[in-house]
Order: sequence, then C-alpha cells, then structure tokens
Amino acid sequence: MALKNHENFNQQPKLSVLCFCHLRWDFVYQRPQHLLSRCQSLAQVHLWEDPVFAGVQQPELKQTIATEGVRVLTPLIPHGTNADEAQRTLLNNYIQQQGLDSFIAWYYTPMALRFSDHLLPEIVVYDCMDELSAFQGAPPELIAEEQRLFDHADVVFAGGASLYESKRVRHGNVHLYPSSIDFNHFCAARTIQDEPEDQNAIPHPRIGFYGVLDERLDRDLLREIAALRPDWHFIMIGPVVKIREEDLPRAANIHYLGQKSYRELPQYLATWDVAMLPFARNASTRFISPTKTPEYLAAGKPVVSTPIRDVVNIYGEKGLVLIGETPEEFVSAIDAALQNNNEQWKQTVDTFLSETSWDKTFHGMWNEIVRCLQAEELETPLTTHS
Repeated sequence: MALKNHENFNQQPKLSVLCFCHLRWDFVYQRPQHLLSRCQSLAQVHLWEDPVFAGVQQPELKQTIATEGVRVLTPLIPHGTNADEAQRTLLNNYIQQQGLDSFIAWYYTPMALRFSDHLLPEIVVYDCMDELSAFQGAPPELIAEEQRLFDHADVVFAGGASLYESKRVRHGNVHLYPSSIDFNHFCAARTIQDEPEDQNAIPHPRIGFYGVLDERLDRDLLREIAALRPDWHFIMIGPVVKIREEDLPRAANIHYLGQKSYRELPQYLATWDVAMLPFARNASTRFISPTKTPEYLAAGKPVVSTPIRDVVNIYGEKGLVLIGETPEEFVSAIDAALQNNNEQWKQTVDTFLSETSWDKTFHGMWNEIVRCLQAEELETPLTTHS
C-alpha cells in the first residue's frame, strides 16, 4: 500500500524501516547508528544484522531493543546451514509476526538482497557508506549484488565525495550526503580535565588515533614514525579486525588501548596533542571519507593525515588538516601541528564545522526519501474507505 499525505509527514502514524546492515549496532558507533537513531524518531527501525553462526539446533532470531529504541535483529544460524535460506525464512516470519505490511527497505549491504529480494517495500534506499567490495575478505559476489541493488533502489546516498563520483553513473537518483558530526559531543574535549586511567601515565607529546584497526591502517608508516621519534607517544584506540594482533607494530612508544565507547572518546581526545589519520594508500581506502576527521577537529585537535583523497580535497586544501605521505613527511607535519597555537585556525575550523551536523544530514536524506514516497504514491491508486 502507498503511504498517504506525505506533506504532513511528521503527523503520520509511525512508519517502519527495515534496515539490512553489515555492522553490529553495538560495535563502533558510526554512520548507521547516527542516522538510524535519528530515524527512530520518525519511524520504527528494525535493524537486521549479519548472521552469527552459533551452536543452535535451528535458525533463530535474537531480538534486542537498543537504548535508542531501534529493534536489533541478529540471526543465529547453525553451522553448516545455508545462511540465505535460513534468513529468508526468519525474515518472512518476523515480518508476519510484526505485521509489517508497509515499510521502507534500507540497505547498507547489497549481500542482504540474497534473502530479501522477494520483499515488496514502499521504496528501497541504499546508503552506500564504503566501497565494500574493496575490503579484505569481501565476497566475490558483492559487485554483482550491488548492481542488483542499484536496479532495485529508488534512491541512493553516498557517504563521501569520492564514493559519490564512483556511484553517480550507476543510478539516476544518487545524492551526496557525507558523514557528519555531533559537534557538541566532541567539542566537550576542549574543556574535559579528567584523564582516563589507562591513558594517564602516557607521556606527552601524544599523537592519537581511534577507529577500527584493520587493513586500512598503514602499519609500516606507524612503525617508522614511531622509530623516527621515540620521544613521541602514539595512542591507538579501537578493535583489531581482519588483521592479526601480532602484525601490529610494537614499540615502547606505541600504546594500544583497545575499543572505547562513543561516549568515552572525548575523554581520550582531550589530552592528545595531535590527532592522526595514518591510513594506507590501497584499494580499501580509495573511496573512504573518514568520519573521525571532523570529530578530531571539533575536539580542537590539529590533524595530520596521509593523502586520502576526500581528506585532502575537503580539509587539506582549506588548511584544516596537514598532509604527509612518507614517514618523514608525516613526522614533519606532526612537528608543525605540535606548534599550532593559532586561535584563528580554531575559528576557521568552527566556522567550517558549523555548516554540518548529523541532524542536518539525516533530515536532508529523509527529505529525499519522502520525495520517493510521494512519487510512489502518485503511481499507486489511492485506496478509498467507505
């Protein structure tokens, strides 16, 4: 059925959004959590995670309610079971139990089409946040499944400028909505005094990074800059994924503090001297647009990055982020950043960041979704009730 009267959208009975996501809701807090937690105020969000192969006798669906109100659904699949067939059955049962006659299908992973392509949603949304096919361990079918998703989608969002340029030729309704920032959350780092216990004893100067530690991290660069400046201390925060912990560079001045919650990040940022983006230049980083860049800046920290295209074009050319490619260039850029006491730079940063927010990003995307719903309504005869 088509949704009615979208002009008064906020007065509608609560919609349902069925989202298929390759990231765990309780993993690193990033784009899906920012957007879908805001979506929850307008629609009931049902988040379908990638399956977990567990010691269960029959496929089952673990259901939890996140603090944001999002219903998080995790398929538990017995080892040796066809995951797509099992998920299709679990999905059909869940939709029937919940009475989801009318919903928006929102995809982060094209692979979910393999068990959901029979659904009849009001519209299909594809929020493309990464070039997943370039990531280590990506299934070979992902490229073909993404093309199928483009064929199904009513609207496509790209999470970065480079990604947008790559995807815009593949669909007629692609929009650039870069990942944004919760400014107040990270700006708090400018005034926080309390030091986290596991960071308290680390000497200054501190050069920090937080995020997933995976194949995108330039481990050779980190090893070499730590060797070049043994008096500097490099703080690495985040889970280790898809690489072996023993392959991470080790030195007395490299400190791995593990994963921290989104809530805790400003406390760690507060006493860093410089924040860094030591990304490798490889297929996995070709289209990335790191969300942490504006977060670092909101915390008032000078930032040094390798020449990731979106970082250079959006921040580097404006003088907001310093760029270094070789270990020597990276160290030189950190040296310059450590001398940065320019209040005018902070004012420029704040002016730049004032133009964006996760609220603004979400509402822009939601307006595009509403336009698609309105267009769908025009193509669907209205149901009359006697």
